[in-house]
Amino acid sequence: MDTDAIKGLGTAENKDQLRFITCGSVDDGKSTLIGRLLHDSKMIYEDQMQALARDSVKHGTTGNDIDFALLVDGLEAEREQGITIDVAYRFFNTPRRSFMVADTPGHEQYTRNMATGASNAQLAIILIDARKGVLEQTKRHSFICSLLGIRHVVVAVNKIDLVDYRKEVFDRIVGDYVAFASALGFTSIVPIPVSARYGDNIINRYGNTDWYHGPCLMDYLESIDIQSDTAGLPFRFPVQWVNRPNLDFRGYAGTIASGRIAVGDEIIAAASGRNSRVKRIATYDGDLAQADAGDAVTITLHDEIDVSRGDMLARPTERPEIADQFAAHLIWMDQEAMAPGRSYALRIGTQSIASASITAIKHKIDVNTREHLAATTLGLNEIGFCNVATALPVSFDAYEANRRTGSFIVVDRYTNRTVGAGMIAFPLRRATNIAWQPLSVGKSERSTLKQQKPCILWFTGLSGAGKSTIANVVDQKLFAMSHHTMLLDGDNVRHGLNRDLGFTQADRVENVRRVGEVAKLMLDSGLIVICSFISPYRSERDMVRGFVEDGEFFEVFVDTPIDECERRDAKGLYAKAKAGKIKNFTGIDAPYEAPTRPEVHLETVGLEAEQLADRVVNTLMARGIIPMS
Repeated sequence: MDTDAIKGLGTAENKDQLRFITCGSVDDGKSTLIGRLLHDSKMIYEDQMQALARDSVKHGTTGNDIDFALLVDGLEAEREQGITIDVAYRFFNTPRRSFMVADTPGHEQYTRNMATGASNAQLAIILIDARKGVLEQTKRHSFICSLLGIRHVVVAVNKIDLVDYRKEVFDRIVGDYVAFASALGFTSIVPIPVSARYGDNIINRYGNTDWYHGPCLMDYLESIDIQSDTAGLPFRFPVQWVNRPNLDFRGYAGTIASGRIAVGDEIIAAASGRNSRVKRIATYDGDLAQADAGDAVTITLHDEIDVSRGDMLARPTERPEIADQFAAHLIWMDQEAMAPGRSYALRIGTQSIASASITAIKHKIDVNTREHLAATTLGLNEIGFCNVATALPVSFDAYEANRRTGSFIVVDRYTNRTVGAGMIAFPLRRATNIAWQPLSVGKSERSTLKQQKPCILWFTGLSGAGKSTIANVVDQKLFAMSHHTMLLDGDNVRHGLNRDLGFTQADRVENVRRVGEVAKLMLDSGLIVICSFISPYRSERDMVRGFVEDGEFFEVFVDTPIDECERRDAKGLYAKAKAGKIKNFTGIDAPYEAPTRPEVHLETVGLEAEQLADRVVNTLMARGIIPMS
């Protein structure tokens, strides 16, 4: 075993830690740079070197030389393709400092992985291939670093050996980069010419760049003054778990996100506004008199106040924002485009919000020019400035003030995929500013007067399935039975309420959201609301279901095979869609997501509209919505 490597490990507890990332365009040498740092710092064991030598013969791209990139490119797919796909984290120490480095991928399709690595970094090493100069992905990564609060950048002009170590090449690239990055708000930009393959200016100088008089990379990383980004901030304690092992102990467990707390300090639960004082700060190793940012502790209070997982403890004089709407920068990370109005899950710290939506895209950002562009949706790796609304008020700080409590992720409610990452800018409406106005006459009184229970009958199916026909017959039958109804038809609302909407995915989502809100208002007036809409996405139908109470939403799946729908199509819409004359037509070039567990499943082939309508009415009787006839 390499004894120098053992000596280099040291004790990390006694050193401050620098968290940094390597990023830039593909094949700029990020993994090789980290491998060279580890090797020249004597952080590699003898058995690792032997394995690296063997892997270099099999997977290497440097001829007979050791391929240091293989130290961090651990996935088999990465080695086969010679690229980084996932984020690789490495921890190492030198006599002066400890380090955590995240090697992030350069390909545009893996930008989401790069953003993940940057979210916790204090410094970024932006690599630029000396032969290629500043590329679009260089700019994209730099912009994301700026958005994510990184303020220190090293511009490592790599492969300087492949341009004969020429100073004019280095100066030109540095000039191009500084011209682009000058508006990104970086505190420092330090350019260094390097050869990751041969080690020039990584740990030592080799005389090839005698025109360069700045620091070597490791010297700079060891000496840069990165003050703690959490110690001087207001106290924030997101509650991760309520610890209640017995009747005599109730504590709130979590990790202090920022600031400091001591026994006896006054504290407030941000959501409820209730005050108390810190009674104990408990840890596995015993109680503490005070605790700082990064400490995992359990806090007990003198008073029994309502605190649960996801709540945030703070000082009464330094409260976080509490709001159910806010503006944020959003990096979209999913192949499926973001749809404004669609219901997503949101996670801010330990808070989990089951339903949230992007209500508006104020603009999309061109990463090359930083120009603000109009947009109705965000695609994979695109960045926008958006308004976000949550079903419940959330506690947060502006990301610029506190990276720990100002960031969030967007999660697809059905696949549980992380589809976006956001940085909060400011609240749009504080939750305490607007309250529900109490009404003397409510839904219960209105429905009792009408001798029925209100509900929403939501007919969904392909174009030509028979939704409108069956819904109209149901409306006639209920009217004949003296029930109070309202029929909202997809075509009809597009003549008024939704006349400004087209048929893109984003517009379809907004179409259903508006109708759902109107249907809820009508339901509150005691009506049976009949809605006939293609509504092709499950998430939007479930969004409307979430607007109302359990048992008030009936999904009616009008199940007609597409060939039968085409046969019934008197307008010839399917033929036009197949000919490309109609775009985004459901079932042809736009998807339809069939209900999985509808309250009523109508298979229409071989049955008349009257028969199918009777099934719907009988279901309403069986569920107690209307009396048995």
